[in-house]
Amino acid sequence: MTVDQDVLPEDERTQQHQVSTAAMVGYAVAAVGVFGWFLFGLLVQRQGFVDSVGESAGAAFALLLAVSVIGTLRRNGE
Repeated sequence: MTVDQDVLPEDERTQQHQVSTAAMVGYAVAAVGVFGWFLFGLLVQRQGFVDSVGESAGAAFALLLAVSVIGTLRRNGE
């Protein structure tokens, strides 16, 4: 038995949420920005491949953390 079966009614477990166009555009902009940050570090700053990957991965994780916190705040505010 899982938590989903005990807590959530049947209709809430099977309900799918649509992702808005604005969110998809935001995701695309973030992905292009992280890739641009990688290229900037690699080609402009000449800091090496591994350092560029690490720096862009850190920026991506920071963005994911911000999206997670904002999503939690919005969900709890409803």
